[in-house]
Amino acid sequence: MKLRSLSIVTALLGAALAAPLAFAGDADFTVVNKTGYPIRSIHIAPAKSDDWGPDRLGSGVLENNKARLIKFSNKAKCKQALNVTFDDDGAEVEWEEFNLCEINKITLKYNRKTGDVSADEE
Repeated sequence: MKLRSLSIVTALLGAALAAPLAFAGDADFTVVNKTGYPIRSIHIAPAKSDDWGPDRLGSGVLENNKARLIKFSNKAKCKQALNVTFDDDGAEVEWEEFNLCEINKITLKYNRKTGDVSADEE
């Protein structure tokens, strides 16, 4: 009887340890706004695509120096670009090719005078 109980406990423990691994490929990420401007919307599309998906920011504005969790589960297409619309002037800016399956946080930076975009990835 002890052997059977030990087998059941071992099986349950193995399942519990394996469960988090099922979510290891999750592509959700946190975006941090360090652009200097409030962001109205964030759209995601596969790299080299012009067909932007829905607004991932949801309601409200992402103010400068604030962060928001972005849900993204398309692990089949990890390499994605971001399109941001700023709230103050409606300008759209793109950041190209992030591997969302490998990063957890993207800090967006933008120089409006030069048009240069950059990002820190973690």
